[in-house]
Amino acid sequence: MRVVHSPLELKKLLKEEQGTIGFVPTMGALHLGHRSLIEAAREANDLVVVSIFVNPTQFLEGEDLDAYPRREEADKKVCELSGVDYLFYPDASEMYGEDEVSLNAPSVRGYIMEGNSRPGHFSGVLTVVNKLFNIVNPTRAYFGKKDAQQLMLIETMVANLFMNVEIVPMATLREKDGLAMSSRNVYLSEQEREEALKIIKSLRTATQMVMKNELHVSRIREEMLAILAPLDVEYVTIVNRSFEPIEHVEIGNTIILVEAISGTTRLLDNIWI
Repeated sequence: MRVVHSPLELKKLLKEEQGTIGFVPTMGALHLGHRSLIEAAREANDLVVVSIFVNPTQFLEGEDLDAYPRREEADKKVCELSGVDYLFYPDASEMYGEDEVSLNAPSVRGYIMEGNSRPGHFSGVLTVVNKLFNIVNPTRAYFGKKDAQQLMLIETMVANLFMNVEIVPMATLREKDGLAMSSRNVYLSEQEREEALKIIKSLRTATQMVMKNELHVSRIREEMLAILAPLDVEYVTIVNRSFEPIEHVEIGNTIILVEAISGTTRLLDNIWI
């Protein structure tokens, strides 16, 4: 495995390679969810590139940029054991300059749900993903479905900008207790983690309601909110896969999404129906 820090060096090295490139962009603190993305990339491509970059432009003022978990040596070992060919570890000073071009998230779908509570967050996400795609020039890029709004916006960017990369969505992996795997789970105290399990409980209840032919979005949402109390709920939203609001669940075309805060930790989860 080769560790590269310079964007221009990585770009040059990959131009000299042959075959398909599978790319897994991450912010580090790698867990089994990340490993599932890497394994999928390994199976389908000739080369695997993983980036680890805690992107400052997607953090709002007062958020956990400085405290975001960083485990450089452990992450390197995970990548090495997972068969990664290139590990890209850039510094912010090489990824960003002054007065530079950036991307704006869509004015509607980039500012609903998580974008409503974190205005500008998705502009930062799309800007850095665009930069990473331009550096790596991947054949396929792998993203988890847990960050469903992010996934949708990246797919939109790729389509709108006619980018030559296949986006591969991957299923959410969960801890044994059902909590969606996330680098931020390490922030949770034992009590906060117990409270956080209300998120998956609410999503499973929603699924059971749909299986019993309860398709009214308002009734499902009301039941979920009752389960989630007293968590600080940012939103419970039920949309189609284009992220348009719906009044009734459409089997095969619906995502039920939750964002809630346990203690001081923001948690996202969803279920695709």
